[in-house]
Amino acid sequence: MTDLTGSTRHGSSAYRGPTTSPPVDPPGPRQEGDGGPEPVGLVEILAVDEPVAADVRPGRAPVVGAVAAAARRPDLLAGPLLLLAGLAAGASLLVVWVHGGVPGLDLVGAGLRDARSGVLTPFGTGSWEPLTVVGSGTVLFVVGVCMYVPTRSHRFLGALALVASLLAATGVLVPLALADWDVSPWAVGAWCAAAVGGLGLLGALAALHRS
Repeated sequence: MTDLTGSTRHGSSAYRGPTTSPPVDPPGPRQEGDGGPEPVGLVEILAVDEPVAADVRPGRAPVVGAVAAAARRPDLLAGPLLLLAGLAAGASLLVVWVHGGVPGLDLVGAGLRDARSGVLTPFGTGSWEPLTVVGSGTVLFVVGVCMYVPTRSHRFLGALALVASLLAATGVLVPLALADWDVSPWAVGAWCAAAVGGLGLLGALAALHRS
């Protein structure tokens, strides 16, 4: 309180004296858990719009599209083998099968004429052998082309190629067995006929194994 002389007593409430406020710490970096929104940088903003890549790490399930693409594939092993078998059958038409004989095209023509006379006539004259080899080779060539079509399985085509290969091999082995397995009369055409059955069998087994 102020006395009458105008002085202020130290004990009065009007006299505070010089006061000092407590020091205020400067704002420091925000720590985790302080509350409030966290600052978002430019990298985080741009990362939101980036497409998420497929997880191709080992042990992870592949993407459905990748599985479908991997399941549908051409057979690059059986296809060339079957094509070669078909080409061997075509080459046999241009050359003689035995020394001193006629080209394979004439043999096939004779077999077709015998077939017009009767279904069993080629078996009596022996002309069924070139017909069987060349016909089987044609089937093998078509199947070989189909092997390049991407599909889930080539099992049916492999089975068809197996049947055609066995028929072609029969058309070569039966006359060879009747000749006491003597290959000395064979010319280029007969070796091409043997290649039809051999290459076709390898291609058919490859198609069945990889399916």
